[in-house]
Amino acid sequence: MSSLHLRFDPDLDYQKEAIQAVVDLFTGQVISNGSFSISSNQAGALVYDELGQGNRLEIEDKQILKNVQTVQENNSIPKIPELQGMNFSIEMETGTGKTYVYLRSIFELHKVYGFTKFIVVVPSIPIREGVLASINAMRDHFTSMYNEPFDSVVYDSKQLGRVRQFATSNKIQILIINIQAFQKDVEDDETSDTNSISSRANVINRESDRMSGRRPIEFIQATNPIVILDEPQNMESEKSKLAIERLSPLCTLRYSATHKNPYNLLYRLSPIDAFDRKLVKRIEVASVRADDNVNDAFVRLVGLSNKDNKITAKVKINVGSGSVVSQKTITVKMGDDLFEKSKRRQEYNDGYIVTNISLILGAEHIEFANGITLRINTAVGGFDEDIMKVMLRKTIESHFDKSLSVREKGIKVLSLIFVDKVANYRLHHEDGTISLGKLGIWFEDIYDEVSK
Repeated sequence: MSSLHLRFDPDLDYQKEAIQAVVDLFTGQVISNGSFSISSNQAGALVYDELGQGNRLEIEDKQILKNVQTVQENNSIPKIPELQGMNFSIEMETGTGKTYVYLRSIFELHKVYGFTKFIVVVPSIPIREGVLASINAMRDHFTSMYNEPFDSVVYDSKQLGRVRQFATSNKIQILIINIQAFQKDVEDDETSDTNSISSRANVINRESDRMSGRRPIEFIQATNPIVILDEPQNMESEKSKLAIERLSPLCTLRYSATHKNPYNLLYRLSPIDAFDRKLVKRIEVASVRADDNVNDAFVRLVGLSNKDNKITAKVKINVGSGSVVSQKTITVKMGDDLFEKSKRRQEYNDGYIVTNISLILGAEHIEFANGITLRINTAVGGFDEDIMKVMLRKTIESHFDKSLSVREKGIKVLSLIFVDKVANYRLHHEDGTISLGKLGIWFEDIYDEVSK
């Protein structure tokens, strides 16, 4: 049986427009033509030092601003009067090939300017795995188009040799990393206990004998990588912004359908544009959103207490590791970190440190270092099980209703249910067996009931 090969169309106008918008951002940049060697030389778009080979930007901010304004004029976007830093946004409606566009932009930037070092930063592990799968699926496509070898790896703190290779290779390098893997820096930790510092900081930010006594992030910083943010609206906390800045990016390209802050917008393919160009079908969406959703970290303020002059709060959070996760009510005080209280679940590793507990009558609340404030019986970042069940029932009922109404027209109805994590639908046990998670059980029960 022959293996399945996907074919990608390289000539879609709207994708080429988005790619060209990024390429034109660097108009005036000189391409590098030198072969790689470790030295103190600087030539064209590349710079070399003792840690490896990196990107180099030769044009000044005023030229970048001029380029941005030209791109915006070409794409019917209001021109900015001044640069909002070196962050540049590309807005593309979901389902129009955003991942393809930013991956192909990598090869175009190398072809035109010689840039070689790129980092794709994602807000979660599932998105990271999706990006890796996309690269693997498109590898032959890009290789045939550009005839250029490239390496693509996922950052792994147990394989720091990949970081050194990223820095020293003269081939195109694509490093995929989730924001939580480099968010915690040594300087973030206020404790004076050296052992505690080394255990709490991310491996990438610790000195390592395997990296000649340097911190792995220093090798990345030396390359001045072009950083690509996938779904940047989920990485807008101050902690995330500082972590991205620590990568010493040459620039940051931000790709999303729903930007929170569209810095220096270069290209926009809105939902209306996508529909008018027949890129997406008509979609009906039924949704329930939790206010101020932050990276799917669920927190509900259950109660407050001032017993024996000790002010505490009771909060419900996700606790556990892997597929063994449950919502538990815990007691916290000032300075407690939900990352530790949750048994170091990554969704809480973004400033969920208690900074204030207020007992003011009628305005009782709890505050966290990331700016999140919760009042009594309010929640952030997740759904109660009752709401999730209602959403499932509504989706299934709507699916049957719509299917019956268009059946004679030969139209097939597709209903999508977005799951926060695979383990909630299907559990893979250590003994190799598989069973349904809570969402799977609810779905089958409701489906059987409604289908009758």
